[in-house]
Amino acid sequence: MSDATLPPYVNFLMDPASHSGSVDEVQLIQTHISFVHVAGDFVYKWKKEVDFGFLDFSTLQKRKLCCEQELVLNRRLCPEIYLEVVTINLDGDRFSLGGPGEVVEYGVKMARMPEEKMMGRVVKAGGLNESELDRIIDVLVPFYSEATGGEALAVFGKADSVGVNVLENFDQTESFIGSPGLDRERFEKIKAYAADFLTLEDRFQQRIDEGRIRDCHGDLYSANICLADKVYIFDCIEFNERFRYSDVAADVAFLAMDLDFHELDELSDYFIRRFIAQSGDATLAGMLNFYKCYRAYVRGKIGLFTAADPGVDKAVADSCREQAARYFELAERYAADETA
Repeated sequence: MSDATLPPYVNFLMDPASHSGSVDEVQLIQTHISFVHVAGDFVYKWKKEVDFGFLDFSTLQKRKLCCEQELVLNRRLCPEIYLEVVTINLDGDRFSLGGPGEVVEYGVKMARMPEEKMMGRVVKAGGLNESELDRIIDVLVPFYSEATGGEALAVFGKADSVGVNVLENFDQTESFIGSPGLDRERFEKIKAYAADFLTLEDRFQQRIDEGRIRDCHGDLYSANICLADKVYIFDCIEFNERFRYSDVAADVAFLAMDLDFHELDELSDYFIRRFIAQSGDATLAGMLNFYKCYRAYVRGKIGLFTAADPGVDKAVADSCREQAARYFELAERYAADETA
């Protein structure tokens, strides 16, 4: 299972013998920013040595700090899952997980959640229903209510601050125009919609005045939710505060968009209706389409970034491009929605 294009420590950890306890097989999962080893009862997440501007893991110290932040922030919603920051050590020419020698990498150790209960699998199996969404809402409403807010974070809800996050996506993807699902016409339509909405400064100010700008999750979609004995919402954004300090609507819209992506429009509508009713957040609806569009475009961008990674195998790259095309199509659908 070794691959010469991967960092040596990643290949080392593919050997079950490199892990303590009973480990028969190790699975490697890659994203555009992470290597994830699934080994026995635990999951180990390592940050790739990349710098995308909005994310900088280019030095060992930066990766260490982000691992520490990841642990603290994710313990807000699932403290029993996020166990500790771990190290890869090198002693001579021998790697070890938390052993002697120089620290060459930092990662986060997590308890393994039941895979059959991961929300993505539940969706694919046709098992998602309103009661499961109610369980998610029961976690989210108090989380946002208790999350840090106030004047220090309010600036992140202003139209110009939101515009930094939204408009940079077009700069970062312009070189990908011509990729499946992203022709010039679609790119310009989505970009124009986003720019036009950002001129509605009163809407953004109203959200600030209502106290809706909070230290949110930042990556709230089915891949980061487990519907087990309790709802675990994990893998929040730790690497850039401006993606996490946001309107609650931006977080909630991500999950609603994800349900739309999986052609569960009725459940998406139910989720939003119930969230608004339970949270009392009546003005969220006026921001929903804009943030859905933003989130769909970001997922498309991430798909292209992952597919462009030379360390990702062809099957994964092809799948990422196919999904990216669907996300861009969905983003255009939101941009064309006259009810927004």
